[in-house]
Amino acid sequence: MKSTPLTDTHVTLGARMAEFAGYHMPISYQGINVEHQCVRENVGIFDVSHMGEFVLKGPRALELVQSVTSNDASKLEVGDVQYSCLPNDAGGIIDDLLVYRLQENSYMLVVNSSNIEKDWSWIQSHNKFDVEMNNISDRAGLLAIQGPNAIEVLQKLTETNLSAIPYYKFARGVFGGVKNVLMSNTGYTGAGGFEIYYENLDSGELWNKIFEAGKEFGIMPCGLGARDTLRLEMGFCLYGNDIDDTTSPLEAGLGWITKFSKDFTAKSILEEQKAKGLSRKLVGFEMIDKGIARHGHEIMDANGNTIGVVTSGTQSPSLQKAIGMGYISIENAKEGTTIFINIRDKNLEAKVVKMPFLKSKS
Repeated sequence: MKSTPLTDTHVTLGARMAEFAGYHMPISYQGINVEHQCVRENVGIFDVSHMGEFVLKGPRALELVQSVTSNDASKLEVGDVQYSCLPNDAGGIIDDLLVYRLQENSYMLVVNSSNIEKDWSWIQSHNKFDVEMNNISDRAGLLAIQGPNAIEVLQKLTETNLSAIPYYKFARGVFGGVKNVLMSNTGYTGAGGFEIYYENLDSGELWNKIFEAGKEFGIMPCGLGARDTLRLEMGFCLYGNDIDDTTSPLEAGLGWITKFSKDFTAKSILEEQKAKGLSRKLVGFEMIDKGIARHGHEIMDANGNTIGVVTSGTQSPSLQKAIGMGYISIENAKEGTTIFINIRDKNLEAKVVKMPFLKSKS
């Protein structure tokens, strides 16, 4: 297994460790529910240095980004971030990713750790634009500081006005005494906060400084377990569970990042799918009967016919109810439809609900 620069720190802190995407990663420290609520109500910190980062440079860098991603990167100004995906030749999803416009002719793509090699090879094979490609995944560190108090903690460590950075935008500056840190108003929790990119040699120093700055707020280290429950409450897809090479962005509810105003891989296939209509759709559901749906459980109709499959499921710490996501036949995808989840050979009642499961307090 690979390690991040902070792996020894997690072990020292008593984290429950496990393999994730080839990395030795913390699953939880004090418990998933405790860490989850800390992020929702206060502030927590995640080591996500296992993520991949590619930098694409050159006069035609935008053309390469446009050709391999589904969203319209021509809309990005320097300092903007965009959620997108890499479609394959059949209209499935190679990966979902973030696109950062670093400079006029320079972009950073942030990809899932399990897909670094696959994504790199795919983009490289489509680089007919003579774009300089740099895989900086092994050099880049990434911390996600999330929660309503995150900005107060982080502002102590930089003169950059974090409150002036809108959602899905970033700035670069000195942070915690370290130069050229990218401070991004993004995250995977729906709780607000920032993601901090830096040279991974500075990982220990920045981790410690963030903890010192967050001491008065009771900042907690958080593992991948809480990260998963937090993202699921918001209806955010997890690659390998809710989206993969066999699911199209339209089926996954990602039509909003699929822009037919430009050319990209599998555009014609996805246009045809949109014109014909979908046969299945990713929906959210909440359990009515007692039970927790898990990835791979069958979804049934009232007559016992299989109509889909669960892709993610958990007991929501915020809502105190069991929730999940899954692909089901389009005729059963309407909000309020009664469905059944086959859990241990019992068909337990659930209903289709609108996502996100956790509504904004504002």
